[in-house]
Amino acid sequence: MDKLEALEQEACDDNVKIHDYYLGEKNLKGFYINGNIAINTSVDTSVEKACVLAEELGHHHTTVGSIIDLDNPENRKQERRARLWAYNKQIGLCGLIRAYEHVCRSRHEIAEYLEVTEDFLQEAIECYRDKYGIGTVIDNYYIMFIPNLQIMKLI
Repeated sequence: MDKLEALEQEACDDNVKIHDYYLGEKNLKGFYINGNIAINTSVDTSVEKACVLAEELGHHHTTVGSIIDLDNPENRKQERRARLWAYNKQIGLCGLIRAYEHVCRSRHEIAEYLEVTEDFLQEAIECYRDKYGIGTVIDNYYIMFIPNLQIMKLI
C-alpha cells in the first residue's frame, strides 16, 4: 500500500469523502469542508495528490470552523497546525533519518524516497526550522535545519 492508498484508507475510516473536483484555480490544490475533501483535477500525480490529501486530512483533524480569511491570526495558526500535521504524517523527523540511512543526499533523492514532492519537502523543512530552530536531536541523530538540512549520527 503506497502513501496515497494509506491516506485514502484513513479518510474512509474517518468517514471523510474524497472528491476529484475542478476548483477553478491551479494553485488551489485542495479544500476541506464538513467531512469532504475536494482535490483539484489539476493535481496530476499520485505523489502530489498524497501531499494535498495529507494537508486536507490535517484540516479534518486540527481545524475548527472556516479559516478562509488568512488575514486573521487564529486562522493562520490553524492553517500552520494542519500543515504540520501533514508534514509529520508524510515525512516527520524519523522519515528524514530513514532517508539519511538510505543514503539519500539531495532534496530530490529525499523527496523521492519519502514519496513527497520536492516543494512539500522544502515546506516541511522550513516548518521544522521554525519549530526547532537550528536543529534537534532524536534517536541518536542530530538534524540541523540552519543553514541547511544536515543529518548526523551521534556516537
